[in-house]
Amino acid sequence: MMRKTILVVVLVAIAESIVAQSFYAIRKNRSLIGVVGTGTSTYFGELSNPGDYFNPDLNLNLGLQYYLTPRFSARTEITWFKTSGDDAKADHGGRVKRNLSFKSNNIEVNAVGMINLTPNGNRYYRRPQLNAYAFGGIALLYFNPTAELNGSTYALQPLKTEGIAYSRFAFALPFGFGVRKKIGPNSNLAFEWGYRKTFSDYLDDVSTAYPDLSGYTGPALALSFRGQEKGLDQPFPVEGQKRGNPETDDGYMLLSLKFEYYLPFDLNDQGNGRMYSRKRSASYRYNKRGGLRR
Repeated sequence: MMRKTILVVVLVAIAESIVAQSFYAIRKNRSLIGVVGTGTSTYFGELSNPGDYFNPDLNLNLGLQYYLTPRFSARTEITWFKTSGDDAKADHGGRVKRNLSFKSNNIEVNAVGMINLTPNGNRYYRRPQLNAYAFGGIALLYFNPTAELNGSTYALQPLKTEGIAYSRFAFALPFGFGVRKKIGPNSNLAFEWGYRKTFSDYLDDVSTAYPDLSGYTGPALALSFRGQEKGLDQPFPVEGQKRGNPETDDGYMLLSLKFEYYLPFDLNDQGNGRMYSRKRSASYRYNKRGGLRR
């Protein structure tokens, strides 16, 4: 009988401990959010076409968001995404005759500031059921345009198709907006639109003019000028002949569905159970009876 009583007491104590921990976990503020998402990517440049909106590429992203105040937060993300473009899908003859194309696997690392339309409550689980936000910041992009020739895939940057050894790294300015829906005490779903203004015109390997191709051979020659493929029979270009448009840099758009989860960490909390609070300072002195009073 004594053993059964001890067992019941132990089980009740464990149950109370679990309930207390669960309650504390909900009460405890969480200012750090894990973010994972997927969606589409659309490239804008010399080889983009109006129909690309309806045939986008893929993006995957992973990040962390940190609330600084009830309205402002900072977020960093790493995003893998694909881009592509093809003159063969163009709606006018000049581009079809140029006959250039590319595909690229890209990686972006960004840091952005975010502002909520409606501020969160003093605890994370009191945030609005629905909220809109905007963001802007800076990003570092790695890109690697490639093209196919006779069943093989070639990286275009080493071939210097325009006589330029451009960098495959570029800075970009990400900005956009989103809508966030609370789906649980610790989780949200967000739909986000974002555009990236890059500082490179070579995401597609097309920017300026044809180089002197007299010294080019093999894949470098074949992928620099493709105007004689598929029966196009275009005249061989002279040095300086227009190949792209150097007046505008390339860009890309990301549409993403994101899952956000409040991690069990509170970097803002100072022990008073409130979000974004500062530690109160107080002065104390002894009263005549030896007790403390404020």
